[in-house]
Amino acid sequence: MDETEIRHVLEAALLASHKPIPLEKLVELFAKKAPEVDRNIVREGLKTLEEDYEGRGIELKQVASGYRIQVRGTMSGWLQPLWEERPPRYSRALLETLALIAYRQPVTRGEIEEIRGVAVNTNIIRTMLERDWIRVVGHRDVPGKPEMFGTTKQFLDYFGLKSIDQLPALAEIREQGPEAFPQTDFIEGLEGGAQPVAHADGAEDAAEAEEAATDITEETIDEAPDPTEELLSAEPVVTESSESV
Repeated sequence: MDETEIRHVLEAALLASHKPIPLEKLVELFAKKAPEVDRNIVREGLKTLEEDYEGRGIELKQVASGYRIQVRGTMSGWLQPLWEERPPRYSRALLETLALIAYRQPVTRGEIEEIRGVAVNTNIIRTMLERDWIRVVGHRDVPGKPEMFGTTKQFLDYFGLKSIDQLPALAEIREQGPEAFPQTDFIEGLEGGAQPVAHADGAEDAAEAEEAATDITEETIDEAPDPTEELLSAEPVVTESSESV
């Protein structure tokens, strides 16, 4: 079986699949008709495919669950008319909480609230659990045995990451300066040596607090070609009440 035919099989499989395919599964495709095609040959075929897609609107991407062919982020603006449904919109409160879990895992809900200086709405945790972005990885050995949260393979796949190590280093974020990331207090919280994020005063009664929470719900991340940037670009919330998703 020549290299061109191997690439064709791999390309067809990746295009036909609705989810990433692990390397082992790709090797299995050749088990009956071309058993001589082993892991190394498949890896070479994938590498060649990746090079073939350089400079094109699609790319071969390795994420936590395997390999997939996807549209490049720079193309998303051109393809909006093809999507009948609007892309998911997530509040800054959710993205900020997710970033804390990603960088500080394993972390408890109480520790998240201590850093952010505001209660975490139960809907935020439920939404991330339902999307399989986070999971309970254990319980902290303190009174009450609070759950500790960590990220999942689905989280890595969604944000186009092979492993959690591919998240941008916080030092790199800091180097971009306050103009790029004005939430300095929040970044310090991610690093583990911070005071709680400062939130605006003024929610003096329940009605005003509810109104502030509504404002945060409306101030959502709309469309972002790079989901990793979306995760890191969340700004601090400005209410003292629990936020909505």
